[in-house]
Amino acid sequence: QVQLVESGGGLVQAGGSLRLSCAISGNIFGLAAMGWYRQAPGKQREWVAGITPAGSTNYADSVKGRFTISRDNTKNTVYLQMNSLKPEDTAVYYCNFLPPPSYNNWGQGTQVTVSS
Repeated sequence: QVQLVESGGGLVQAGGSLRLSCAISGNIFGLAAMGWYRQAPGKQREWVAGITPAGSTNYADSVKGRFTISRDNTKNTVYLQMNSLKPEDTAVYYCNFLPPPSYNNWGQGTQVTVSS
């Protein structure tokens, strides 16, 4: 079964930056669209950004212009560069396939906390 391991979260002041990484096990990564998702306290998980195997990207309106998703197919890794962070970006961030599979394969995520 594919495993997803997120890292790079932390505590940052508003206006700061973080770079998240997600390592994916298995040999299908290069063929799969990937996404970053987040879940804030008391809210449902939401999609944040996506990237196709060829590198085309799209973003939720709330992060467009501030976040950049990228991937390195040689390292089975997807990244999320987050700039101009806002307190409302505080959440646990997850990566997964896009769309996520019907079975539960979510990793533990990485906590991002933005202080005002």
